[in-house]
Amino acid sequence: MIQADMHMHTWFSTDSEACPCDMADEAVRKGLKTICFTDHFDKDDLEWGEEGIFDMDAYFVEMQKLQEEYAGKLNIRIGIELGLRTYLKDYYEELTKKYPFDFVIGSVHNVPYKKDVEGNILYTDPAAEKLFKDRTDKEAYRLMMETTLENVRTSECFQTLGHLDYVVRYGKSREKEYSYTDYADIIDEILKLLIEKEKGLEVNSAGLKYGLPFAHPHPDVLKRYRELGGEIITIGADAHKPEHIAYDFGKVEELLKACGFKYYTEFSKQKPVFKQLI
Repeated sequence: MIQADMHMHTWFSTDSEACPCDMADEAVRKGLKTICFTDHFDKDDLEWGEEGIFDMDAYFVEMQKLQEEYAGKLNIRIGIELGLRTYLKDYYEELTKKYPFDFVIGSVHNVPYKKDVEGNILYTDPAAEKLFKDRTDKEAYRLMMETTLENVRTSECFQTLGHLDYVVRYGKSREKEYSYTDYADIIDEILKLLIEKEKGLEVNSAGLKYGLPFAHPHPDVLKRYRELGGEIITIGADAHKPEHIAYDFGKVEELLKACGFKYYTEFSKQKPVFKQLI
């Protein structure tokens, strides 16, 4: 049984209003032993009306207080979800060295999709739909994969790559225009780099929550990761409200076993802790 949810958000994230204590209470109610708060830190993301960063000192004060309050009931880890961009490499490396995170998720939320009249590169989140305005789904998915590959090549500051292929949620035809084989050339490079760098791959059950027939990434991607020798798998529901904590973890567990995994991974002090799938 999966007893750790390693990806969740609170009111420190711009897209959540959840109280951290409510998230912790729900995790206890659902029988989890470990959770990790991984609030969004997307520097330079102005698309939603405000920069996607928060007061890190206040974050640690709040989370360390929770760790003390829930001691003996719930292991609370302090993490972050970084919105990767290649030019932010040094900024994020400095941030993750400054603060004692247990776990850092590296996610690609913004894609360089066009240039303005002055030649400046403009970025967009797939959820904003600009990425799909002048592209087919397949073109947009490939651009997202290429952007992800460049970030995995460039960045060293994370332990797990978050929600690979989440762009499919926002396509006009969604999963009908997506398969591992269509992007195997890029996906294989991503997976090989993760393994070479001893980085993990996240299974993010929000794909199921959004009505896709799979969690992120697609089962064929998970199988390929395992075939290539990948072993570090973290599990997260990407919950932005209490009721979504550990969303469909039963299905995720069966999926992992079917793909050949015998363990899932938690992180503490940025070190992997392997837990057996029973």
